Amino acid sequence: MTILEVEHDAAVARLTMNAPERLNALSDEMLEALQTTLDEIANTPSVRVVTLAGRGKAFCAGHDLKQMTALRQAEDGGAAGFKDLFERCSRVMARIQSMPQPVIAQVHGIATAAGCQLVATCDMAVAAQGTRFGVNGVNIGLFCSTPMVALSRNIPRKQAFEMLTTGDFIEATRARELGLVNRVVAEDQLAHETQALAEQVAGKLAVAVKIGKQAFYNQLQMPVDQAYAYTGDVMVDNMLHRDTQEGISAFLEKRDPTWKQ
Repeated sequence: MTILEVEHDAAVARLTMNAPERLNALSDEMLEALQTTLDEIANTPSVRVVTLAGRGKAFCAGHDLKQMTALRQAEDGGAAGFKDLFERCSRVMARIQSMPQPVIAQVHGIATAAGCQLVATCDMAVAAQGTRFGVNGVNIGLFCSTPMVALSRNIPRKQAFEMLTTGDFIEATRARELGLVNRVVAEDQLAHETQALAEQVAGKLAVAVKIGKQAFYNQLQMPVDQAYAYTGDVMVDNMLHRDTQEGISAFLEKRDPTWKQ
């Protein structure tokens, strides 16, 4: 069985986590598959958008607790193993945001702990009605500190802190209100609506989306004046691209652009 299924549909790569018996937990095997596949896609210009889904009754239930428990058998109580695990998970999350293609989460069932982190890390997310989101580690005595990084950059801080300290779930409609997901759709329309969004983005000039995604995350870390200076330079570079000139000419001439890339 392939733990991460990969399908290509024109310019869209569809990834499906395929460990339903473990609720698509971010096991060692899943993290390795995600890292390898995302690295490959990042260097595949023909892929313009990536979607990420989970097979079975849940999107992702977070880390594999059985594997984590086994790490405690080490002489150091698991310290080195845990550090390695969280570093590998963080690399996957960082890769999602550093790759040139937008990544859209297709979420159903539950997305909890590191699974919620995965949703928050993706550039966009479409959720099925009834999906529940949580950072529930506190319920077993483990504060979701690494999931907190992505979550607190998606939703207001007081709501994030409430989720982290109560361990309560929020429903899909509330997740949309807070900004964790972009759209909430009927479950039987989830795959269709996610694919439609992916195809809409894939139809844009790839180099512009690539430039824009990198600039989006970079400017978020800057003071406003520095962000304006930086994004001004980014727009200059974008304006000088030949396909951007074609896009502007096509708009003025009231015709469809003919992209070279």
